[in-house]
Amino acid sequence: QVQLVESGGGLVQAGGSLTLSCAASGRTFINYAMGWFRQAPGKEREFVAAISWSGLTTNYADSVKGRFTISRDNAKNTVSLRMNRLKPGDTAVYYCAAKYGLPTISSSYDYWGQGTQVTVSS
Repeated sequence: QVQLVESGGGLVQAGGSLTLSCAASGRTFINYAMGWFRQAPGKEREFVAAISWSGLTTNYADSVKGRFTISRDNAKNTVSLRMNRLKPGDTAVYYCAAKYGLPTISSSYDYWGQGTQVTVSS
């Protein structure tokens, strides 16, 4: 079936930048909305950013607005999350997700990747 694989996580100092990538396989996701979520130890999974299938509509959590940018390349079936001015509070496992429909902020997405760790040191 559909598989989503994240990459690009790592260790970075506060104020630094990191770019996460998500590669989709198994089906064509040109008509799917894509999202990024994250989960820190002991906390619930939270919404980070989402983008419509066309790329014309984006949504961001208030905590990352102005710092993170989501983009997609439908020809390559990839979605990216550019993270700038990272803070220790951004430390979490980041997950890529896909769904048919609108790029909602809820976690009701159909497909999920395995996650990639992002650690921001102070």
